[in-house]
Amino acid sequence: MDEWEKKNKIIVEDLYDKGWCVLDNYIPEEFRKELLKEQRELLMHGQFRLAGIGKGESFAIKPEIRSDKVLWMDESLLTPLQEVYWDKMEKLRTAINQRCYLGLKSFEAHFAMYPQGSFYLRHLDQFQSVSYRIVSVVLYLNETWDESDGGELRMYYTRPDGIEDFQDFLPLGGRVVVFLSGEVPHEVLPTNKERISITGWMKDRE
Repeated sequence: MDEWEKKNKIIVEDLYDKGWCVLDNYIPEEFRKELLKEQRELLMHGQFRLAGIGKGESFAIKPEIRSDKVLWMDESLLTPLQEVYWDKMEKLRTAINQRCYLGLKSFEAHFAMYPQGSFYLRHLDQFQSVSYRIVSVVLYLNETWDESDGGELRMYYTRPDGIEDFQDFLPLGGRVVVFLSGEVPHEVLPTNKERISITGWMKDRE
């Protein structure tokens, strides 16, 4: 079993047992730096757009709910770096299917950038118009991050006694967060500096 298979096994077992996983150093540091450099170049060329709420005709920009900027990846036009990441996600998708039987068939993703002062209120990644999103995958690319920088991912869960609780996770570079899209409410707390990630979803349709 190689290093990637070991990391994917940890993710898959956590996903099976509790519905979410947080794993540090998921990608090599050099690869993280390369992805971050590419994302910053795309950002500099103005290819990012304000993210919105909803899908299709119901899509709307709602800065009071979310204030991040995104750049969707086109599977048919991936850069060499994005192709490497896509391949890693395909391996993870296969591993999840083998253990969790979720019928995952495809993957979609975008670069996400939260400017200083931005946030995303509590929500689920799976809702009526995107019911095909089954597993969410967030990979952080940030260079350095301290508690004072804010921008934590807050994930809500139900304790064995039935009471809702939450855990906060800093967006540390190389950290990956994987969770069931329709079962884990979460939010991005206000960030005190630019916060960069790749956010993706494994879907049960092509």
